[in-house]
Amino acid sequence: MRKTSTILLVALLLAAGLSAQDSKGIDFSTHRKERAITPTELVKEFEAPPVEEYSLYPGDDIFIEIWGRPELSGKHMIGPDGKITLPVVGVVALSGLTREAAQEEIQKALSRYYTDISATVRVDHYSSYHIFILGRVSSPGALQFDSQPTLLEVLTRAGSLPVGGAGAEKAGLVRCAVFRGSDKIVWIDLKTLMTQGNLALNIRLARNDLVYLPDADDQLIYVLGDVLHPGAFRLSADMSFLDAFSLAGGATEDGDSKHITLIRPSTGKQHEIPLKQLLAGNRELNSSLEEGDIIFVPKRGLARLGYIMQKASPITTFAILGNTLK
Repeated sequence: MRKTSTILLVALLLAAGLSAQDSKGIDFSTHRKERAITPTELVKEFEAPPVEEYSLYPGDDIFIEIWGRPELSGKHMIGPDGKITLPVVGVVALSGLTREAAQEEIQKALSRYYTDISATVRVDHYSSYHIFILGRVSSPGALQFDSQPTLLEVLTRAGSLPVGGAGAEKAGLVRCAVFRGSDKIVWIDLKTLMTQGNLALNIRLARNDLVYLPDADDQLIYVLGDVLHPGAFRLSADMSFLDAFSLAGGATEDGDSKHITLIRPSTGKQHEIPLKQLLAGNRELNSSLEEGDIIFVPKRGLARLGYIMQKASPITTFAILGNTLK
């Protein structure tokens, strides 16, 4: 599957003309484009794999029972560092472990001080499935689930009917974006999902995914990669590269500001913008933005624009193809 996806990606990028040679002499004048919707087959590739067995996570409340040792038994909350503190033993790391693996880790830690130790772990409160939802919903913010949620479950919990606005088109549920990490995004056609019952679009979500519902007439640009606040931003009149880059908080310490890429999916072009030259006064680099533009800040040490062709990058798969394939 991974090999097939990579071949498909490379073929589509080549067809769209996305190559390092296209990075010079690009006309970045603005024009209006169609709303982004990612094809169903790419939505399915984006879907989080099913969680077969629950793993412990910071914030979970657990009860540890040590048979025959009531003084060692009791309730614990896994801290932000993924650890708990046991009597005598001290700190034990449990984050990311299944219940069975956590039991073994606790028994191993206690066995250094006690003999014939048998431990069981019970999860009293699950807190690991946090999904964030923003935009035109009645209850934006972080939502908590006891198990892996689907997109529809998140929308239902959030009270998904848009608030405010004017006109049926503005208030309608047209599309939503799902962001995963700093470089993965997919656009989902909510009309097809909710009115036609296409459950292939009702994807499973991963921990800490962000679901964003824009106004039907919102125009958006994206700043992704190693920036302080990656995500979607409303396109304002005469918005420039620096305007959007500032809204995202600039590059992180790991971000490579020498090789920032401005990608224009509507034309299949990309342009590298060396931030130092721009700040030194080269205003020609401060391109005006149009709807759908993507600013991507890579990590230091990555290859230059060639990395887009060398790897099945999530930004190319789910952002660029989501805009160019209709």
